Amino acid sequence: MNSGQARQTVITGIGVIAPNGVGTEAFWKSTQAGISVLDRVTREGCEHLPLRVAGEVRDFDPGALIEERYLVQTDRFTHFAMAAADLALDDARLGRADYEGSPFAVGVVTAAGSGGGEFGQRELQRLWGQGSRFVGPYQSIAWFYAASTGQVSIRGGFKGPCGVVASDEAGGLDAFAHAARAIRRGTDAVVVGAAEAPLAPYSVVCQLGYEDLSGCEDPTRAYRPFTSDACGFVPAEGGAMLVVEEEAAARRRGARPRALVAGHAATFTGPSKWERSREGLAHAIRGALAEAQCAPEEVDVVFADALGVPEADRAEALAIVDALGEHGRRVPVTAPKTGTGRAYCGGPVLDTAAAVLAMEHGLVPPTPNVFEVCHDLDVVTGKARPAQLRTALVLSRGLMGSNAALVLRGATDTPS
Repeated sequence: MNSGQARQTVITGIGVIAPNGVGTEAFWKSTQAGISVLDRVTREGCEHLPLRVAGEVRDFDPGALIEERYLVQTDRFTHFAMAAADLALDDARLGRADYEGSPFAVGVVTAAGSGGGEFGQRELQRLWGQGSRFVGPYQSIAWFYAASTGQVSIRGGFKGPCGVVASDEAGGLDAFAHAARAIRRGTDAVVVGAAEAPLAPYSVVCQLGYEDLSGCEDPTRAYRPFTSDACGFVPAEGGAMLVVEEEAAARRRGARPRALVAGHAATFTGPSKWERSREGLAHAIRGALAEAQCAPEEVDVVFADALGVPEADRAEALAIVDALGEHGRRVPVTAPKTGTGRAYCGGPVLDTAAAVLAMEHGLVPPTPNVFEVCHDLDVVTGKARPAQLRTALVLSRGLMGSNAALVLRGATDTPS
């Protein structure tokens, strides 16, 4: 993803399905206001489970957005992805007329960590409760990690390079690296992102084994990274899809570049030992900055991983300072996800969308529910902070030990 290459990757469209808003405008309005929508879990079959607080997407009607023939063969996580892809394509003004003559010029890359647990559970219940004749053929594909990539590409008629990153949270950023690589190799556009739906009973039970899951029943206190009250993270559903394009191709069709995907790097330091992530995350940050040809002091805002576990928060704070030097203590750091929850692979993609919007609006959104920070970082709390933002650094770590960093440049820094 070297910014010195002739084929630059720019973001031209954003589509969001998040707990704090369906659509980019609603999402940004809530994000910049620092509104927290964390609440008691209400999804059917989850009420009696130990997980009490989560970020649910409540104002989402898949039947109003997706054709029935797709609904019956797909899970909720794919419904989110298809709806978000439609919003991103509309935002980019990329329609069938733009690629009808060259469908191989558009690809799809998504990331997924949980797959279609709700669909799979429903079909298994029918299998054991009623018999095999009551199980549909889509049981074999609807739960699969690649289902969203497949359905978005089929529905849109995209025949370019397609793939899926089956990973933990950091896979959401790694998907951008795959998309940018496709752009470098000749693809004109890629629909890229992630959406998750981990709040079905079977999926929740699987998550109960995570030691870092918050058990707090107070939504205002359940997810407070970088504070002495940190007690774990709160899961969420939803995510975002973005349209990235080769810059010259985007400009030829009159599209407006919103940001440049400038650099990415990833490392793996293994599960359970959060202190190890310090070195791995710092190495990823340095790698992403090098690829973006970006000096540490050029970073204007950091969108933190913000796990909410004391050891992990300390490791991240130290990694930021390790990689950025003294600038790491002064640069604004934010974690809007504390108001929505961590949507696994969808989380860093939502952060990427927020980073683009922050650069466009000149505002660093606050970190909801966080007040007294106990780490040597300039965490933005309370209300949004006006700032001139030209370069954003997005960070993500996974529960299984992956680390990733993504550097975005504002559209004003994108060469014509």
